[in-house]
Amino acid sequence: MPTNKDFKRLVRGRMHKTGESYTTARAHVLKQKSSVAITPAAVDYATLAGKSDAILKAKTGCTWERWVKALDRAHAHTWPHRDIAAYVHEKYKLPGWWAQTVTVGYERIKGLRAIGQRRDGSFDATKSKTFAVPLARLYRAFNDARTRARWLPGVDLTVRTATRDKSMRITWPDRTSVEVGFASRGPAKSQVQVQHGKLADQTGARRAKQYWAERLGALGEVLAVD
Repeated sequence: MPTNKDFKRLVRGRMHKTGESYTTARAHVLKQKSSVAITPAAVDYATLAGKSDAILKAKTGCTWERWVKALDRAHAHTWPHRDIAAYVHEKYKLPGWWAQTVTVGYERIKGLRAIGQRRDGSFDATKSKTFAVPLARLYRAFNDARTRARWLPGVDLTVRTATRDKSMRITWPDRTSVEVGFASRGPAKSQVQVQHGKLADQTGARRAKQYWAERLGALGEVLAVD
């Protein structure tokens, strides 16, 4: 094993330097290794997960450290994403959204995915915005091709599925995927969340996030004058 080879290399290096026998040099190297502090440096789980401990504890009752310990005991890092989310939802009775939040954060902490990355290696970019218009009007701005062209010009997209005032699934011209969710925030206020997925890397995800920030800004201008 590489670790054993590295250890032997350290022992032989000390033998060459001091003239000691292999047994004596080995004993000194072992002593040096044992003198190193065995307590690992504190891990900033919240930064790795992309969600603060305060918010997580308020919504789930546990900090990231406690979630990591609980899921590690179950060896959840060896499971696919869907199984981890189902386990968290069923065993700890968390709503679907927060079960997903815990699962994604845990996967990031364990190095199974980076922020914005899916377990298959692709990346997502998410952007949301609230507008001072009724839900039906916001949905129409996405669903009606003529209105959509005013704030999203030159994009030959394909709407795969659409549920009125709730969601849309879109295939982008480059074959990436865009999922759009709509929610009412009052009689004259509504919110849209855009998730652009199947992106190749973090650079692409950052560009997509910036793109959608600009396009949703343009949508706001269109809605303001209609």
